[in-house]
Amino acid sequence: MFAGSPLNRLSWLRTSHSFLNSIIASPKSRWLLFKSGNPLTSKSEGKSILAYLSTKDVGPFIGEAPHFGQGKESGLLTSEEQITATEGVRHRGSPIVFLGLHENTSSGSGALPSSDFINADKAVSKLEGVPYFAMDVADLEMEDSAIETALKETDATKAGTTLTWLDARSVMTNANLFDGAIFAEARSMIDWNTRNKFCPGCGSRQHSLWGGWKFGCSTLMPWSDNTGRKPCPSGKGLHNFTHPRSDPVVIMLAVDETGEKILLGQNNRFKGQFYSALAGFIEPGETFEDAVKREMWEEAGVKAWDVQYHSGQPWPFPASLMCGFYARADSTQPVRVDLDNELSDARWFTREEVMSVLNHATGSYLDLAKLAEASSQLNKDASDPPFRVPPTTAIAGVLIKDWAEGKVQFPPFALNSLKGNL
Repeated sequence: MFAGSPLNRLSWLRTSHSFLNSIIASPKSRWLLFKSGNPLTSKSEGKSILAYLSTKDVGPFIGEAPHFGQGKESGLLTSEEQITATEGVRHRGSPIVFLGLHENTSSGSGALPSSDFINADKAVSKLEGVPYFAMDVADLEMEDSAIETALKETDATKAGTTLTWLDARSVMTNANLFDGAIFAEARSMIDWNTRNKFCPGCGSRQHSLWGGWKFGCSTLMPWSDNTGRKPCPSGKGLHNFTHPRSDPVVIMLAVDETGEKILLGQNNRFKGQFYSALAGFIEPGETFEDAVKREMWEEAGVKAWDVQYHSGQPWPFPASLMCGFYARADSTQPVRVDLDNELSDARWFTREEVMSVLNHATGSYLDLAKLAEASSQLNKDASDPPFRVPPTTAIAGVLIKDWAEGKVQFPPFALNSLKGNL
C-alpha cells in the first residue's frame, strides 16, 4: 500500500507554465481534493473510495486562469518576468500539485520531452492518458457552506453520488494499490505545500513553483521591492527547504536467539491489546543500522545486532518513508519501557501466538482512525483475539506476517557464542 506509483510524474515539464496550464484544462484531467488533509470520497458498494473530479468540477476552488505562470498583474508572466524564480509560479490562490500522468501505453511513449512543448496545447493533445492534480480546500477564503455548495454542483453529485470527507488514515481500509499510491503522493505533497507558508531563509512569504513541487521566496520575484533588506539566501545555490522532503523512519522487529520469537510493542497513544513493530525517526549522524539499534534500546531496553533490511513503504501521515528491518536480540535479557516511555508494554511473542492472531478473522483488522478509542472495543468478547497486530497494508504487518509464515528465515544461535562480540 502507498508504494508503486502508476504515474509518470513528467518532472522535466514542471517548470513550463504553458504545459501546466494546457494539461490542467484537459477534459481528461482528474482531481483529488483534500480538506485539512482528509480526502474527498464517494461510496461504492458500501465502501468509501477516493473521488476524482474533473477540472470543470473544481473550477470554484482553483480560481481564474492562468493557474500557473502568474505575473504581477492578472495574466501570464511577461518576458521580463520569466526568470528562474518564476518557473511555473502560482502566487495567487491555494497551491495546486500536478501529480503526474497515468499513461495508456506501457512503454511510456506517450510522455513527450520538454523540447516538444513549443506549442503546449498541441503537445498535450498528443499525450495518451489521464493527468492527475491535487489541492487542499481548507485554506481557501471560502466558508464551509460555500465549499459544500460547490461540491453539490459537480457532475458526480448530480449523478447521485454522495461526496464526503474521510479521515485520511481510513483510506487504507478500502483503497486498491492504484488509489493508495496516488493518495500517498497527493497527501504528502499537499501537506508540504500547506504547512510551509514562510521562507526558512528570510521569513518572507513564499509561493508555489513547478506545479507544486518547489517553493519560491516572494523576495525573489522580479517585481519585489527589497529596499533595505538583505538578499534571501535561497536566491543562490540549492536548498533542501525549497523542495519536498520525506522523513526517514526505521521500523523493525527483533528476532530472538531461537528465531521463534519476535519483540512487539504497545504504543502509549493506542489503547487496547494492539501490538506492533517498534519504530522511530532517523536522527542526524546516524545510519539506518544505527537508528535501529538506538530505537530498540530506547524503547524497549533491548540490545540489537545483525540488522537486515527488508522493504520500504511511503507513509503519507504526513510524509515519512518507512524503512523496514529485522535485527537479532537476546530474549533472556529483561525488557524495559521506562527509558523514553513511548511504549506502555513490550514483550516477546512466539510464532505460534502470532500465527493464531493472523489466522483470526479480526486479528489484523483495525480502524486506525479509531485506534486511540479502541480500548473500549477490544477483548470484550470471548471470540476476540488475545491481541491484534497491524494489517499488511502497513509495513509493520508485512514484517510480522513474513516472519510468522517463514518467508524470512533466522537460524538459531548459541548465546554463549556472542560473548565479546556485541
